[in-house]
Order: sequence, then C-alpha cells, then structure tokens
Amino acid sequence: MQASSTTDLPPRSSRRNWLATGLACALPPAWTRARSRALRFGLTPVFLDDRVRLLHLWARYLENRLGTPIEFVQFSAYNQVMDALRAGQLDFAWICGYPYVLHREELQLVSVPLWRGKPVYQSYLITDTSSAVASVEELRGRTFAYSDPLSNSGFLYVQHLLRNRQQDPSRYFSRSFFTYSHRHVVEAVAQGLAVAGAVDGYVWETLAEVLPDMTGNTRVLLRSPDFGFPPIVAPRGTAKPIVQRLAQALQDMAGHAEGQAVLRELRLDGFAAPQPGLFSSIAAMARAQKA
Repeated sequence: MQASSTTDLPPRSSRRNWLATGLACALPPAWTRARSRALRFGLTPVFLDDRVRLLHLWARYLENRLGTPIEFVQFSAYNQVMDALRAGQLDFAWICGYPYVLHREELQLVSVPLWRGKPVYQSYLITDTSSAVASVEELRGRTFAYSDPLSNSGFLYVQHLLRNRQQDPSRYFSRSFFTYSHRHVVEAVAQGLAVAGAVDGYVWETLAEVLPDMTGNTRVLLRSPDFGFPPIVAPRGTAKPIVQRLAQALQDMAGHAEGQAVLRELRLDGFAAPQPGLFSSIAAMARAQKA
C-alpha cells in the first residue's frame, strides 16, 4: 500500500486573512474606543464565511443585551484560537468539540447551537458528483482533503472510522492535505484537487442553501453518527456572572428580532444550555486517537 503524505495548505490570502487579525478596524468608533473593556469573542473555521455585516448584527445584539462592547476576532485554524484562549487573549470562542474535549480542564462550556432543532451535527464524507466512488473502501489509495487537524468532523471522525476498520489512516490515502476550512474542503473536492474529503455537515448543508453551485458538484458519500455541535466556550477562569450573562443572551436570541436576524443568517434555530454527555462520543474518539 502506498504511504500517504499529509501536507498543510496555507490559508488563502483574502478577506479571511484580513479578518484573522481582528475585526476592530471594521467596527464603529464607539466600540473601538472601549476596546480595553470589550469582550473578545473568537471565531474559528466553524464559522461559515467572513461576513462583516453578520458580525455587526451579532455584536450589536450582544452589546444591547450585555451592555458591554463586543469585539469579534476570526482565526484561520483551530490551534490559533485555542492558543489565544489559553493565553487569556479571548473571553469567549466558538470552537469544535475535539479541541474542547482535549482541553476541557481549562475551559467551561457556555452554550451550544441548535441546528434543525437539536444540539448535534454530523461529519460528511463527500466526493465529486462525477466520481464512481461508492464506498469508503474505494477511497483507498486516493487523494483526500481534511479540514483541520483539530476538527472532529473534518479529521478525527475519519481517523476513527478507518481505525475501526483495522486500517492505518496515515497510509490509507495516497495523499492527504488540510485546507483549514470546511468550505475549502468542498471546493477542493468540487475542483478535483481531492477525490473525497471530510466536512462539517452543517456547513455543507448551509452552503447547499446559499451557494448551491458549489455543493452541486459534490455528493455525500457517508454521514457519521450525531456528535455534539461545536460549542461556545470560555476559559476556566472567566467570571461566572459574565459567562451566565452571555449564555442567557445567546439563549434569548430566538425571542428577539435582532437575534432572530442573526440566527437566520447562521441557519441556526437558537442556542441552548449544554447537555451532560453531549461530547462523550468525541471524547472517546480523542482517547482512541492518543492510544
């Protein structure tokens, strides 16, 4: 069996990289003047795209509810937002369940999004619509696109799936690479850069609504079991009253016009308090990954 080489594709030079340095420059002057008091909210590749208007709407809603300036900061990779969280540079962040279970002793759960009425999502293995591939077994020796090494849906699940089938993930594909974006996984597969890829099902389904021409060139080969939806977290040391206020503001979004507008843009139904055991299946896969 041909050994695979896993390479990192650098994030694209675009508005996305501009936003990775922080959105303060795009925010109204009243917000930037109060930066020392602003709550800094990190976004990772869970976030669908770099939509400044949406972030303005979300920040305005949270500011009205909390009475505190909000500064969104978008990062290109999960390890970047985790480093910022652990360094005390962020007050909150929307991350993946995989880095959460890896660092749960340093973090506290704030809220979990509801998608299609539930706090869960799936990993999709996708391939090109013109591909004759009909099963995971037929991906052996092919090119595969992962999203991020700290992504559950875009990396960990596929690794676990192959190991459960007594396969070595590092040798299963002829070549694999990271795109550092679920959207870019879809693009890589649609453009023939990879025969298949692993993507967040919520992202794929939302792209199918807003950019059908992109997902129209791909099809879902396999859907994973349900996993806990990527959560919003805070560092363990963040004061409980602040955490509780944000959690309540997120849970109240579905009942307020401004919050509803943001939820429509995100294709979410709302936010809810985390359920016990929601991330247990991801934690089990993470333990197996270390073994």
